[in-house]
Amino acid sequence: MKSIRRKICIITSNRADYSICLPILKEINKRSSIELQIMVTGMHLSPEFGKTIDLIESDGFTISEKVEMLVSSDSPEGISKSIGLGVIGFAQVFSKNRPDILVVLADRYEMYASALAALPFQLPLAHIEGGDLTLGAFDDSLRHSITKFSHLHFVSTFEYKKRVIQLGEEPWRVLVSGAPSLDTLKNYKAPSKKILEEKYKIPLSIPPLLITFHPVTKEFENVEYQINELLKAVKKIHLPKIFTLPNADTGGRVIAEAIRKFITCNDNTYLIDNFGSYDYLGMLHYSCALVGNSSSGIIEAPTLRLPVVNIGTRQRGRIQARNVINVEYSHSEIISGIKHAISNTFIKSLNGMKNPYGNGKAAQIIVDKLEMIKIDKKLLSKEFFDL
Repeated sequence: MKSIRRKICIITSNRADYSICLPILKEINKRSSIELQIMVTGMHLSPEFGKTIDLIESDGFTISEKVEMLVSSDSPEGISKSIGLGVIGFAQVFSKNRPDILVVLADRYEMYASALAALPFQLPLAHIEGGDLTLGAFDDSLRHSITKFSHLHFVSTFEYKKRVIQLGEEPWRVLVSGAPSLDTLKNYKAPSKKILEEKYKIPLSIPPLLITFHPVTKEFENVEYQINELLKAVKKIHLPKIFTLPNADTGGRVIAEAIRKFITCNDNTYLIDNFGSYDYLGMLHYSCALVGNSSSGIIEAPTLRLPVVNIGTRQRGRIQARNVINVEYSHSEIISGIKHAISNTFIKSLNGMKNPYGNGKAAQIIVDKLEMIKIDKKLLSKEFFDL
């Protein structure tokens, strides 16, 4: 008699969470007892953000479902409507294609929509990277909300485990796995400079500043000031500058437009819509510093001993390694931060640094649990755990 394979579904909404989930997808594909499903939504389906669903398919994965949810607006009203559309879309999908376990990541509103839609279906929900804090973004509230929807929690650090338990989750449901994106870095070999230069038409003979600045959703009224201060600062630094696009959050279009205008007026500056997960790690490898407010500066960059100038409040609250220099939004602080980051003294200080987010074994820990956990009343009937 043929055994029934467990259906595990991964939700992915953008290039960043796909790169985090990639080691998990590969690990699931190794297991004959598991059927992998991938549901794609959000920025993956938008030409404006590089239509990165093509990257997933080029990696050899089959897309099970596509859930369109982004409206053509990044205003607060537009984001709220996108969440509503996402709930409707995922509800329709779950009614016809019900996985055994649904896996969601972190704190994006696209993930929240899928988790909320799954609730009435009583789908077992596994949450990766809960317990974290990002105090400058409303994503912080979404992450903790997803924690309360979820039945299993795979957290990056022991401190985050304590925080999830503090939210009332039973300790047996919470497992410290480390950050999955570090699995990719464990055996990573960067593509050559020549390959990246030819592929993206960028110079790498001088290590560039890699710049990624996303909207700070709790401060969206100030987005124009924030991006203008950043551009004013990097203009004063005489190094090549390579920008990546911001997320589809309120103010994202303002940032993208300002960057495009800056590039037309300044030499030795470049905008790459999407490097993909593999080449982006290569860019981290060859850059002299990462500037902006990307989570990659907090989680992946320590493994590469890459200096990071973290601007503003978006990542405030996260555990940080000593490669991170925190500055406010003024151009003078950003300039000082960059000069310190690229100094020989600071670079030497990073020798021997450990990454607090794990050792590159997360995918195996996560998939072992997803494969073996018994799906029963105990798993689905959550009780509030009082400290």
